[in-house]
Amino acid sequence: MINVSFQGERGAYGEDAARLFFNEEIKTIPFTTFADVLENTSTDKTEYAILPVENSLEGSVGESYDLLYSTSLNATGEIYHKIEHCLIGIGKLEKIDTVYSHPQALGQCRKFIEQHNMKTIPAYDTAGSVKIVKELNKENCACIASKAASIIYDMPIITENIANNLSNHTRFLILSKKESPETGNDKTSIIFSIKHEPGSLHRIIENFYKENINLTKIESRPTKSNTWEYNFYVDFEGHKNNPKILEILKKIQQETLFMKVLGSYPSAKLS
Repeated sequence: MINVSFQGERGAYGEDAARLFFNEEIKTIPFTTFADVLENTSTDKTEYAILPVENSLEGSVGESYDLLYSTSLNATGEIYHKIEHCLIGIGKLEKIDTVYSHPQALGQCRKFIEQHNMKTIPAYDTAGSVKIVKELNKENCACIASKAASIIYDMPIITENIANNLSNHTRFLILSKKESPETGNDKTSIIFSIKHEPGSLHRIIENFYKENINLTKIESRPTKSNTWEYNFYVDFEGHKNNPKILEILKKIQQETLFMKVLGSYPSAKLS
């Protein structure tokens, strides 16, 4: 049986996404932090790790991108998981004045929270917030999490579908020590830093344009080591073993101070 590490408590969206991705019997193992998730796959306690990297409403998960910079694991897959947030608690909606959840979930449900004048309290995980509210056992406290989490913790759903936009998806990367073979419908993720000089980023991006390679994402994150210096995270269509992509990567490496190929993997469809 495949062991997969995820962040959070049972019923977390990451656990749901892992089951959907592998589409078979797997053993999911919860960890408190994203760093723990990757560490346990790096030390062979699990074969795979699943990590949220961006949300269609709230954007990138900064902590995950920072960890991708330092991990030795390869990106071997991706999945877009539809997020359906519920307000969960023992009280009635009109009595709720405090809501717990992960900061990303609170942001994704900001309109609903403001409409009902609720105070927000960040929690380390959506499913974990259900655990907190169950232990509090107060009618004025609720949390935001999945329907699956409400079932696992035997907590009532007060209201369903409370996100700012019902088209709410989180993209997860699957990471392991393995690599994915070329399928003909692949995506590659790389990380690089560049010199502080005019046109340096343009010269890199131009390589993709010349070869008609589609960039699907470009993201910058502070390097944490030098003020106002950034690492760039780029996703593009194609597999790193493809001759055309190999040539582009060689050219890019000449223009960068640092470059890391995170991995190539089959492109996922938006569910």
